Amino acid sequence: MNQYRITLVSFLAYFIMSGMLSPIGILTGPMAEYFDLPITQVTQKFSWLTMGILIGAGLALFVFDWLKIKTLMLVVYTALGLSLASMFLTEGLDLVGYALGLVGVACGIGLAGAASTISGAYADDSRASMLVITDGCFSVAGIVCSYLAVHFIADQFHWAGVYGFVGLITVLLLVLTLISDFPEHIEESKASVAESELWPVSIWLCIGALFLYTLGQYSMLWWLPNYATTALGVEAGQAGELVGRFWTGMFAAQIFVAWWVLKIGVDRLLMIGAFTTVLGSIPLWLVTDVEHLVVLGLVWGFGNLGLLKIMISFSTLMVEKPSPRLISALLFGATTGTAVSPYITSQIVEMTSNYVVLQFSSACYAALAILLVLAGRFRPTSQH
Repeated sequence: MNQYRITLVSFLAYFIMSGMLSPIGILTGPMAEYFDLPITQVTQKFSWLTMGILIGAGLALFVFDWLKIKTLMLVVYTALGLSLASMFLTEGLDLVGYALGLVGVACGIGLAGAASTISGAYADDSRASMLVITDGCFSVAGIVCSYLAVHFIADQFHWAGVYGFVGLITVLLLVLTLISDFPEHIEESKASVAESELWPVSIWLCIGALFLYTLGQYSMLWWLPNYATTALGVEAGQAGELVGRFWTGMFAAQIFVAWWVLKIGVDRLLMIGAFTTVLGSIPLWLVTDVEHLVVLGLVWGFGNLGLLKIMISFSTLMVEKPSPRLISALLFGATTGTAVSPYITSQIVEMTSNYVVLQFSSACYAALAILLVLAGRFRPTSQH
């Protein structure tokens, strides 16, 4: 029963992270109107969230050597819940940025704790499957929170209404954490440091690929709705639906992949997912018919095949026993891509257009595929 509870806590940590990130492309337009500021300036303000996630992921490289997972989860998610509540009490965008930054730090630490919990609770044979299922919660949050964001805005709710819902999920996570026991890794700190000195080059290539994955994904998701409304004349609600369809497709893929990975193995699935992700992103900036785009968003989400967790699973199989430090390092690569996305994509849009930033997304995925091919080639032959 305890294993079910800590697994659910891990799922909810992913839900909260996605619940913060997935509605950004939907919220930036209404926020720009609410604060009477350019959309690029509002989008850059979300750098507080993404940079906070990066800082949290960096802290996670060390903090699990000092404190127990349960203690950290209670502290960071209490801070996260209070920060979300503060968004409804302030009228200044700068203060919203500070709250987003604290939320980001909590998410970065909490996500590493969740991934380490899953890695410690399940054996090699089922770890990849469980990590993909865990990531499915990320997709569910993308579907649910994108839907709620669109409808809250249409019904004239506070722009942060969807984050109020995320706050309720945070309360549930805290309750489950209080009544659960977590696997602890403090005694493994010295082994973790020794292991980090021996990581093969293929792991570092995967860290680079994880960076490109999140940078490419959010370059597309955060600017596709804006491109659809400004360049294609699509209504805001229908443009926001493009994001929801992506998460729907990804969730369907993750259910399928949780079974399929046990049949064909992580290596094959990694290569398939890398190339279908590249190919699935290209039509999103070539096709101009919005009805086709809605379908293509679903196809792109499915073609993604839960690639992030497949990459992490692939990396963990390169060492005898994956430590919290390794899991945190892999997540750090992914969160770095997330962290720089608002700034980099805003700069690209200011210098060019929201069409070019969609092409940039596909370029990131193409580079990712190259790194994963190299990682497979340099993978240690002695591991799995």
